[in-house]
Formats: sequence, structure tokens, C-alpha cells
Amino acid sequence: MKITNLHIEKYKHLENLEFDFTYQSGEKKGQPLEKICFIGQSATGKTNLLELISNCLKYILEIEIIENKYISFNSQNITKVNFTLDIENKKLSYINNTINYRNQTFTNNSNGGLVTSLINFKDKKEVIYIKSNIISDHNINFYSLSPLEISDNLTNDEIKEKQKILNYYKTTSHMTFDNKVEVEVWLYLLSEILNYRKKFNQKMTELIYKGLLADTKKLQKEFENWQIENPNELKLLADKLNPLLEKLHLEVDTINAEYSIPIKRKNSDEVIAIQNTSTGTKGLLLSFLPLYKLKERESVVLIDEPERSLYPDIQIDLMDNYRNISPNSQFIIATHSPFIAAAFEPDERFILYFDEEGNVKVRRGSAPIGDDPNDILSNDFGLESLLNKTGQEIYDDYLNKKNQVLFEEDSEKKKALLKEIEQIGDKYDF
Repeated sequence: MKITNLHIEKYKHLENLEFDFTYQSGEKKGQPLEKICFIGQSATGKTNLLELISNCLKYILEIEIIENKYISFNSQNITKVNFTLDIENKKLSYINNTINYRNQTFTNNSNGGLVTSLINFKDKKEVIYIKSNIISDHNINFYSLSPLEISDNLTNDEIKEKQKILNYYKTTSHMTFDNKVEVEVWLYLLSEILNYRKKFNQKMTELIYKGLLADTKKLQKEFENWQIENPNELKLLADKLNPLLEKLHLEVDTINAEYSIPIKRKNSDEVIAIQNTSTGTKGLLLSFLPLYKLKERESVVLIDEPERSLYPDIQIDLMDNYRNISPNSQFIIATHSPFIAAAFEPDERFILYFDEEGNVKVRRGSAPIGDDPNDILSNDFGLESLLNKTGQEIYDDYLNKKNQVLFEEDSEKKKALLKEIEQIGDKYDF
């Protein structure tokens, strides 16, 4: 599933905006964008756009049909918004509160009857919205527990209740990750790893009771046979997560059972509690898990400010790493980072800006994919200067001195000016 068009008549302070989320030229002309990047001045509404798209997708995914009319129990405010989606190469349009899908037209309101879903279950894809405030003590605390603590801290009644909620998350198509993600969501995302840990402990206990500790070869053979049918879920996760952690000199410890996802230093094998990692590392871990759960699915992933607390060398490769985790998903990003923006083609970049009357407008990007971040800042972010006040004063002085040289007749003064120009140029790379 991919969004291909969005028209905003009015949503909060955004008015009369049109977004064509398809490629404009080349071999992919007319096809849905594989990834979308919103950049622009503060307060232009990048986060509001992510919120709106998330609301539109949630609204559509939860619609029920009764005799060519639709009902929705979702109260999202999208009455002044039109959009189109590509679902398994079938167009779905929501225009003026009317839905067109699979050669059928559905209007709002219904008096009752046989209820069916607008979108077949097999065609429904997940929508993941990762907000900028996902890095929080509430979310981190869950990952500070060991697998045993997670299960031991739940009573039987709590387990039954949480299982009901887990079953819901297995069928839901929309999940939001903010500063207070429900424990059940993390349990759902970690369910495969936790189940493997449980089976592993049971198997090792069984082998010990068989007295195989004294026969290490037989112990290893039985365990290897068991592992064929029970692959190490943490190892599978590590294969995807470690490329993100590599530049931090960290990696997943696939043997340690102290934490659900144990992280260790590569140079010392020291296991680190997630609460003791950097803010950027916390953000990577928290945003990684929802993407990993999607794997090969055709989902829509919205991420607000993925660059938060990350050094530029990680930002440069971040989108490639995200795409490697979930290659078939459509990524929709809001960012202030030129390093992130450079990973998008011009067709995939949408720049929000204020016109002379203070209204928000939108234009497409112009800088090519992979361009120098300074060029991205100049051409797409629209910065007239990349220097602060002090730097600009020095640059102006540099230009003045170059101009003076042209008209200076005194050879000694000219020589001194040339030396100053050379020194400033070398120091500031002018």
C-alpha cells in the first residue's frame, strides 16, 4: 500500500495544498514514490502532514461497508482532505467523502445491514507512525527488564488480558509509537524473541536433566538439531540491527539473556543496559523494532525527525539501513537534516515554505540524490547563507580585501593585503 496523492483544502493551518506522490520522469514515471521526504522551515507543518497522512490511512483501514455505503467509527478530522492510495496495484480514492475502489463507489452513512471490510484482510498493510518523542523513560524502562522479569512480573490474569490485547495487535493495521507506547505493543514486537528465549531455556533444562553436561559433543549435536527447527530469533534480528550499530562500536549479543535485546561493546564484550546507552542509540533501538516486525511487508512507515541525537555519519546511511530492514515499505519522513534529505531523489523531496503573505506553500526538490549537504541546504532548504553572523562578517571582509587589491598601487600594502587574503582563505577555506 502506498499513498499517491494528497489534496488539503484545510487541515489546521495548512490550506489549498496539492501533493503528487508519484515519480515525474524516467522509468518510474507515474509510479508511487518509494519514499517521501518533507523538509521546510519550522512551523510550516511537517509534523502536521505526517499526522494527517497517518489519520487518513487509519481512517480508510478501519472502514466497514454496508450495501455500497461506508461507516467509520474513527473520528479523524479528514472531511476537507482528498487522497488516493495504491493497494496491490488497485487505485483507492477518497474524494469529497466518497470512496472509489475496485470499480465501486461508496458514500457515507448507512442504516444497517451486512457488514464487510472495505479492504480485504489480505490486502491490508500496516501503517507505522514513529513520533519524534519516542525516546522516553517509559519506553526505555521496558527494555531494561530481562525476559524472565517480563514474564515473572505478570500474574496469570494479567497474562490472559495481555494475550487478548496481543491478539488485537496481530490483526490491527495501524500503530503509533510515541512517548508512552503500551507494554502490550512492545510485547507483541518482541513476542518471537521472548518465545525463543522460553523454548531455549526449556530445551537446555531438558538436556541438563538428561545428563548431557558430561558429554559435550552429544549436547552440542542435540542442540544443533533442535536449532534447525528453532532458529535463534535474536540472531535474525542482529543481522538487521548490527549495521545500524556498527558505527557506534556496538552490536547485539546473541547469547546473553540478561535483556530482551542485549547490546554489547564490540571491543570488550561488555553488555550495556539500554538506559545507559546514548540518546541516539536509544532512538535507533526503539524505532528499529517496529520496522523489523514489518520485514518484507508492503507497509507505510512515517517517521518524524529520524536524525534526532544522531551523528552525521549515521544520518548519511540511515535511510539505506531503514530500507534494508523493510525494503517494500513506503517511507514518509519529516526532517531538518540535509544528510537525511540527500538520500532522496528530487521527486521524493517536498519543501514547505511561507509565501509573502505567510501562507504555507509546497514545491518539489531540485538537488540530485546524494548531493553535497551544503548544496541541499542552499538549493532545497533555501538557505541564502550557510554562515553565521561572525562568519559572514569575515567573508565580507575577505571580499573587501580582494577588491582593495585590484586598486591598491602601493606595492608593500598590496603585498600585505595578499598575505591577509591568503591567511583568511586558508583558515576558512574561502
